[in-house]
Amino acid sequence: MDLDLQALETSFDLVASRGDVLMDVFFARLFVAAPAVKPLFAASDPRRQKAMLLGALVQLRGSLRDLPKIVPALQRLGARHVGYGARPEHYPVVGAVLIDAMAEVAGDAWRPEYARAWQAALGVVAGAMLEGARLAERAAVDLTASAGQVR
Repeated sequence: MDLDLQALETSFDLVASRGDVLMDVFFARLFVAAPAVKPLFAASDPRRQKAMLLGALVQLRGSLRDLPKIVPALQRLGARHVGYGARPEHYPVVGAVLIDAMAEVAGDAWRPEYARAWQAALGVVAGAMLEGARLAERAAVDLTASAGQVR
């Protein structure tokens, strides 16, 4: 995993002080780009959801130099997202929308290399989350099969 750490850190630092704006822009763009995901958020408090996502991004920013260390946490997050109704096809859309939102918030300071760096980093994040989702789905199938054998 060869990430452009300098670009990732620099670009996140451009938008971090405007985290609330970033989250507002992200969710507004997400629901336009993928209206089918809006029901996934219907039962959650929007302020809490924004705070959780921003917190996850801050944690990611702090972990970029040792990304493998947070892979288990990302896998658990992916497993939880199965229960929310997240599908594999949602991940690329979310990543693209997040990068676009960061670019909008950063304005003229945003550079093409920042987008490329975030595409790579979010690919790693999505990969870990999707692996966690697959493991959770497999465990659910195994549990259902085991329950059927007990009867």
